[in-house]
Amino acid sequence: MSSQNLLERRPKPISTALYRHPKGRLASLLTLPMTWLIGVYILSLALLLITAFWTTDPFTSRVKPGFTLENFQQLATVPAFRDTALRTLGIALAVTAICALFSVPLAVFMAKVAGPRLRAVLAVLVTLPLWAGYLVKIIGMRLVWTENGFFNWSLSPLGIEGPGLGVLTVILTLVYLWFPYMAIPVYAAVAQIPTNLFDASSDLGAGGFRTIRTIVAPLLLPSLIAGSIFTFSLSLGDYIAAMYVGGSTQMIGSIIAQNINLNPPLAAAFSVVPIVLVVIYLAAVRRTGALNNL
Repeated sequence: MSSQNLLERRPKPISTALYRHPKGRLASLLTLPMTWLIGVYILSLALLLITAFWTTDPFTSRVKPGFTLENFQQLATVPAFRDTALRTLGIALAVTAICALFSVPLAVFMAKVAGPRLRAVLAVLVTLPLWAGYLVKIIGMRLVWTENGFFNWSLSPLGIEGPGLGVLTVILTLVYLWFPYMAIPVYAAVAQIPTNLFDASSDLGAGGFRTIRTIVAPLLLPSLIAGSIFTFSLSLGDYIAAMYVGGSTQMIGSIIAQNINLNPPLAAAFSVVPIVLVVIYLAAVRRTGALNNL
């Protein structure tokens, strides 16, 4: 048998077969991620939406399949549910606005003013909340803002008292938790802005804040939008912060956690609320055109 026939009978490498069959190559690349996306993520959301239309027997606490809008009617008519949804939306928007307000001047200072050593120190301080576990950070904030906590202990001689445990403390805690998700993309965007733009703005007589408002902010809009998606969605879904530092404050996640065993259909209906709010938020920012530059 000739050497040419031996070469033809040798098994072809998988890479060669995939190279000759583009559809097979595409299928091999997409099979695993599409299995996860459709088989786990989308399927679970579909089951959640279906469960939201079921009911719970008040006597046996058993879930009864069917179709009813009663759960969604409760969300719209029960004042406690409606107020909780609006409160959670306000908290998420406040956290996003504060993170954006702090991240822009900090990013400008880190990228264009601070020296390499100070920049490294600031980078460590910004990302420091990511180093510890979630509950560790929550407990740390509780120790700061509780009635006998660090804030009141250190400033009480000056007659200054902290806000205590409530909505404001929840906002401050969530800002502490999610600020790195806003600061990091904004810093990366500022670092790419040419320095001569700042010099030209200064030569034309613009001050620091005007330069940030008229030159930096428009260039940072895509990164601000990217960071806001994280801070907004993560704040909407949080409830442990409200549990430990919010006093009697309740968020959407609080009601979901309370009803997930007692009334799963109601919990499923309430779970749709943050999904709808995130979709509305994405649709709103998409109209700005900023998502096209991400």
